[in-house]
Amino acid sequence: MIYLNAFVVCGLICVLGQLIYDLTSFTAGHITSMFVVIGAFLDFFDLYDKLIVFAGAGALLPITSFGHTLMHATMQGAAQNGFLGMVSNMLSNTSAGITTAITCAFLVALMFKPKL
Repeated sequence: MIYLNAFVVCGLICVLGQLIYDLTSFTAGHITSMFVVIGAFLDFFDLYDKLIVFAGAGALLPITSFGHTLMHATMQGAAQNGFLGMVSNMLSNTSAGITTAITCAFLVALMFKPKL
């Protein structure tokens, strides 16, 4: 059942993003930023953890989980070390994902030529 839940939740998040893209004038950057903020907002009210329990990887794969991770790390850091802990914990918990994205973007840029 967890596979079905993961498929449905991840699919609904992707369909929502596609509908926003098709029906509005938002760019992919707008939608990505909006989904990160939505993930952070849901984590602030402890709703995203419940979604992860329900859908497993279906809630961890979309970009909304990045907002969840940022907010989760920030709140943990603030509880442990105050303001400085917020910044340091947020960066340490998300550095692997950011590094991977930058490395993959660099490699793809080396392999393909942009159209002018």
